[in-house]
Amino acid sequence: MSFLLLQAAGQSNPVLGFLPLLLIIGIFYFLLFLPMQRQKKKQQKMLRELQNGNVVLTSGGIVGTIVSITSDDTMVLRVKPDNIKIQVARSAVTGLVDTEGKK
Repeated sequence: MSFLLLQAAGQSNPVLGFLPLLLIIGIFYFLLFLPMQRQKKKQQKMLRELQNGNVVLTSGGIVGTIVSITSDDTMVLRVKPDNIKIQVARSAVTGLVDTEGKK
């Protein structure tokens, strides 16, 4: 009699065993990977739309105005106060600086 109870209890659906794992993977996807993909797309769009005259912030903390954008994914920035021109990679730009609010 106990043999039949053990045999009936041992035959569970194998999908139910993987359900918690699938649930954890789904949570990680929606909480971590999806926002990272959105941020990456937003950053790539911002880099594509850079123009001369934009004030940008680089990953090294340099704030400068774009003087020219070359074809090999580099750009020349004019850095104040001495108007020094430096050449940086386009991928080094982390964001645009809002100059309209600083008046």
